[in-house]
Amino acid sequence: MNPKVDLYFIEGCGRCKLGGTPQCKVHTWEDELQELRSIILETGLNEELKWSVPCYTFQGKNLLLLAAFKEYCALSFFKGSLLKDEKKLLHQPGENSQATRQFRFTQLGEIQEMESILKAYIQEAKELEKAGLKVDFKEKKALVFPDELLQKFEENPVLKRAFEALTPGRQRAYTLYFSAAKQSKTRASRIEKCIPQIFEGKGLNE
Repeated sequence: MNPKVDLYFIEGCGRCKLGGTPQCKVHTWEDELQELRSIILETGLNEELKWSVPCYTFQGKNLLLLAAFKEYCALSFFKGSLLKDEKKLLHQPGENSQATRQFRFTQLGEIQEMESILKAYIQEAKELEKAGLKVDFKEKKALVFPDELLQKFEENPVLKRAFEALTPGRQRAYTLYFSAAKQSKTRASRIEKCIPQIFEGKGLNE
């Protein structure tokens, strides 16, 4: 076990204002995350802390992540789209996620019942890495900013610079979220609420 990951279970990931408080989502799913951690470590992966969350590597390559969300905790595979997943147990985090796939859990018992299945998926992920297989990423369409966001950029050039400083993935997540609203009023409201996060350099769900 990595001491840095031990600290994650005490203080959370620190990527939102709830970090270090009893309300942190890590504490909501602590038993489930600890069980997943135990199962993963039994497969011989190396435990690290990356992007402020537990990350598990194999032969120096990122294989898995653990994460806590509001509605569930997740075990994510970096190259999950390459896994066979014949029983369709994995979730696609978002419609634009080309590689990552997740197991999602809300109860400790679910994880315990699926221990052998989880280990089998992890073993398959290791074999994929040994074989050097890579995800064939399709070129993403260029982002089209909604008019409401462009207007905000004109009104506030500092916001525009802060948005452009975000990683491409974060920019895309925000843009898709804003654009998904059917009404202009809703799009404007979503943008307004996200401005503080954008200035902090955080992503949509961080």
